[in-house]
Formats: sequence, structure tokens, C-alpha cells
Amino acid sequence: MAPPPNRRSGFSRRAQYSNFIAYVAGAAGALLGAALLMIAFANPTAFASLRGLGSDAARPVGNVAAGTRVGGQGLLAHIAAYFNAAQQNADLKRELTAAKVRLVESEAQVEENRRLKALLGLTEADPRPVAYARLIASSAASTRRFATLSVGTGHGIASGMPVRAPEGLVGRVLEAGQSTARILLITDGESVVPVRRASDSLPGFAQGRADGRVQIRLISLGINPLKRGDAFVTSGSGGLYPPGMPIAVVESLTRDGAVARVLADPAASDYVAVLPAWVPQAVAADAANRP
Repeated sequence: MAPPPNRRSGFSRRAQYSNFIAYVAGAAGALLGAALLMIAFANPTAFASLRGLGSDAARPVGNVAAGTRVGGQGLLAHIAAYFNAAQQNADLKRELTAAKVRLVESEAQVEENRRLKALLGLTEADPRPVAYARLIASSAASTRRFATLSVGTGHGIASGMPVRAPEGLVGRVLEAGQSTARILLITDGESVVPVRRASDSLPGFAQGRADGRVQIRLISLGINPLKRGDAFVTSGSGGLYPPGMPIAVVESLTRDGAVARVLADPAASDYVAVLPAWVPQAVAADAANRP
């Protein structure tokens, strides 16, 4: 006859011993845990060596887990980069465009500083400038050649004053307002400037052609002694323009002179100096009063 399925332990001595041992082991484990917990609170460094051994034993598993984590993060990053490639490409293009703009602005500032330094470094023989100004406008398509300065009578500007850039003569003041002035460029057809060849002081006149160049006409008639590359400067004859300011360089020859390219292009000249009208006696007195 089979034993009943729900038989109590009291019918088996072995079962009773097993339950008793389990209770005793549980109580001993609880007492041991409590003792270890009290020791850990009382002396935190008591089990440092055991913790070190445990950490050393778990290190291989930690390395594997860390490698798996890093690999998973890298995989997720690659997946995210794949889906965000278009946005990242657009962001990089915007950053590149902004960097190019900043580069152009930086180069423009460097060039502007170079021109300002050159303008401030005019030869000592020139008269002291009345004012430094910016060319704020100029005519490029008209048959007449005018430009506008950012200074006027409030800065001591008057009609007839010559205007020069670092490269050479630009023109003269035609009329002046309170804060702006209009200048007649040397390339205008109504502009005539006494000049001389820089190499041997051969005299002549430079008349504007209204096309960005000037016509060099010699005073003495005969065989044309000019050649390409000859440089012309102001002669100072008749006053108004100080002598020695660069004007133009010969490009081609004509029967009675040459066609020359002006050195100071108003379109490329940001800053200019306004000089007093050339009067040799006044200039000599100004030079004597300089420190």
C-alpha cells in the first residue's frame, strides 16, 4: 500500500533532523552576518583585504562587461551618425561658410591696416595733412569722375586742396560741405595736373581721359622721348599740388605724349589724406614750425 502524499515530518526522524539542522544553520548564519556587520561598522578597514580579493576575482568579468558596454555605445553612435549624417553635413557646411566669411573679414582688416600704415608713413617732404578721410563714394560709369570724402568744412577742408592715397595723387577738392566734400579725380576730363618724368624731370601735363587713365602731354614738341614704364610725378608748377607725388605710369605711346595708368585707383583706396594747397612759402614756414 502506497504512503499518503501529505505525510508530516513527525512520522520520519530523518526529516525532523533535516529541519532542525536547517534551522540551526539559518540561525548561525544570521548571527554570523550580524557579527560581521557590527565589525564592519566598528572597523571599516577590517575587511579591506577581503574586498580587494573580491575585486580582483571580479576584474575579468568587469573587463568583459566594460568592453561590451563600450562596444554597444560605439555601435549606437555609428547608427546615430548614419541617420544624422545629413544634418551633420549641413551643420559642417554652415560652419565652413561662416569660417570663410571670417577669413575674408580678417584679410580685409589686414589690408586696411596696411593701407593706413602706408598713408601715415607719407614722406616727410609732404606738407602736414589737414585731415585723413574715407572715400565713401566715387563715380565709375559716368563720363565725369568725382568722389566723395567723409570730411568737410567742419574738419578744415576747403576747395582746391589736393587729395592723395598711399599710392599717389587722387584728385583735388572741388567743393566742400559741413561734413562731406566732393573731389575732382585726376582721371576726369576737366582735370589737368602739371607733371614731370621722375627719371629726368621732363615736364608735361596729365589730363584725365574719363576711362581710369590719363593723357600725358609734353611741353616741348619734337621726337617723343617717352617709353613704356616711365613714371610721372607732380611737378609743383603753378602751386596747388605739392611736387613729387606719384601720378601714373606710361602704358602706351602717342604722337605727342603717352597714355598712362594712374597709380592711385579710387575704387581701391579706402582712406586718403587731404593736404593743404601747395604754396611754397607756407610749406616752408610749416616745416620750420615742426618739432
